Amino acid sequence: MTPAPVIIAVDGRSGAGKTTLAVELAARLRQHHKVSLFHLEDIYPGWNGLMPGIERYVATVLAPLSTGQAAEWISWDWEKHYDGGLNVTLPAEIVIVEGVGAAADAARHMLDAVVWVESPGDDRRRRALTRDGSTYEPYWDSWAAQEDQWLEADSVISAADVRVQNRADGSAPDHVLQALMYLPSLAAILSPELSARRGLQLRAERLDAAPDAAHLFDALYGRSSNAVWLDSSNASAVAGRSQAAARSRFSILADDGGTYGQSAFHRSGATHVTAGSATVSTSGPFFRWLDSVWGRRAVRAPGGYDCQFTLGWLGYLGYELKRETGGNDVRSDTPDAALLFAGRAVVLDHREHTVWILALDAPDADEWFREARTTVESVAIAPSGAVLPGTVLSGAVPTASVPDFVSRDSATDYKRKIADSQQEITEGNSYEVCLTTTLEAAAGDFDPWAAYLNLRRRNPAPFASYLRFGELVVTSTSPERFLRILSDGGMRAEPIKGTRGRSADASEDAALRHDLETSLKDRAENIMIVDLLRNDLSHFAIPGSVTVSRLCAIESYATVHQMVSTVDAHLRPGAPRAEAVAVAFPAGSMTGAPKISTMDILDQLESGPRGIYSGAIGYFSLNAATDLAVVIRTLVVNPDGPGGRTLSLGVGGAITADSVADDEYEEIRTKAFGVLSALGADFPA
Repeated sequence: MTPAPVIIAVDGRSGAGKTTLAVELAARLRQHHKVSLFHLEDIYPGWNGLMPGIERYVATVLAPLSTGQAAEWISWDWEKHYDGGLNVTLPAEIVIVEGVGAAADAARHMLDAVVWVESPGDDRRRRALTRDGSTYEPYWDSWAAQEDQWLEADSVISAADVRVQNRADGSAPDHVLQALMYLPSLAAILSPELSARRGLQLRAERLDAAPDAAHLFDALYGRSSNAVWLDSSNASAVAGRSQAAARSRFSILADDGGTYGQSAFHRSGATHVTAGSATVSTSGPFFRWLDSVWGRRAVRAPGGYDCQFTLGWLGYLGYELKRETGGNDVRSDTPDAALLFAGRAVVLDHREHTVWILALDAPDADEWFREARTTVESVAIAPSGAVLPGTVLSGAVPTASVPDFVSRDSATDYKRKIADSQQEITEGNSYEVCLTTTLEAAAGDFDPWAAYLNLRRRNPAPFASYLRFGELVVTSTSPERFLRILSDGGMRAEPIKGTRGRSADASEDAALRHDLETSLKDRAENIMIVDLLRNDLSHFAIPGSVTVSRLCAIESYATVHQMVSTVDAHLRPGAPRAEAVAVAFPAGSMTGAPKISTMDILDQLESGPRGIYSGAIGYFSLNAATDLAVVIRTLVVNPDGPGGRTLSLGVGGAITADSVADDEYEEIRTKAFGVLSALGADFPA
């Protein structure tokens, strides 16, 4: 008897292409493993024998193989319509069992992975009859009826680890193998494949060009279902080598196309990763999954390339991931996290006026470089003062499309919650409560791309972003960095606490800035969050490396003045980077202090989930670096509202013992103005 093999079932309805997929998958696995392959069609006792065939397969094939023993089974003679000869299937490192019912309920406890293959009914019939000819045609309907009856009683589809839409274009085996590598149950056996995936080579090409970023993104990714633009939209307003210029030096444009492209969505303890036509589902905390796919230096940056992003995962982490970091379990309408894996991307260096084209070495890399190079060269530099297509000169979308927002909390309700927050502070349950509310509107014919172009022009910011995950779109002009970890372990957080609106009158604007600069209340709020972040970073920092290099500085943006501090540290060598992110999440500037007890208070006070708002947007790079912004000044287009598409805008402020309710309410109106004014919308009465 040999050690028990790893058993992978390839299941699906007749004609879905399971046999070809299983054979091709076995061929790929045989590069590193001994593989046995069993086809259930060899054991079904006739055209009416689906359920008896499943019973035979479980008892005579799967049961012995699962314990490392050879399986002896009786084949079916399809010409004589009777039992045929005795056959033997030997165990191996990996056994693939393929056919309708391979992952039936009676079998699943003996399986290590289930792949469910899907294909449209017309395609399935055509494939099956093409393969088996006229012998199958008289039995198609009766066999399909048996499948229907089985599936009505068996939850095999929902139990599948991997679901693949088989396009019959030859791509499914590679996509399935890529998906299987995410399953913890297969991690040990697939270590050679995982090692090969980690041994990636980064290719890069530098172009001396300064294309308009919006035109370039639209040309490259305007038709991509999933795409991310991390947009330093204020780059033209900062110059030189100042700290502000450094934050706004690079913009990153990417989608999930190409050989290595993938997307990942996490909801309430389950992560779903799509690689081409295959989607794999795993259970467990998001940050544990993140640790399995990020945090190791897999590639080296090319010479002369100063950006920390060397391809990898980009997207957002929603606020409700706090369930993994000490907060309560609150469910959101939007995914708790949405990321795409970019195996190729374009990076704009605004300081050097260069474009970097990046790609992991793959069969389609040369084609990508040609396509990207041609697109960059064809996108003309926008003349000074030019307006991009889709941008409205007034900065407002047409009247017919102006969203009509309503607030989750009326002014009276919000001020009452301010009083409740202060009562919690008086009772010693918190020092500072970052109380938020949500503005919502029906989306109608709202165009998020046109809106973002207006938003980035009216309210530019160093951490602006445009994220598209199908119909879910995020448009942000965030000025606040949540957390940066450099490849060499340098860490930085830059919390914002304290806001004043801008004025067109220079003297009044200077007075507003001075008022913020000298406000004891705002300084106290900011310093409390700085202390919280010093503690967060210290969990995985080299002792003594945590410093505050900037305290309560004032930064001015298009619509607001902000009070900003900078906390630096250095990650301990070998420390888990995903856990370093998790321990600081969500940003203390969006919770208050102490964090865990205050998040509990907020769950009681706020009338619903925050969703993407208050989370983080950015990247997790293949060189183990990350740079994440706090999700503020952010409009979300959610396709899953009960009445169809909806818009949401989160706003909030820090409540302390000496907060004045009217002033705090006016502050959330000020914070909302930058987004609402770009839409031509008003703060709800």
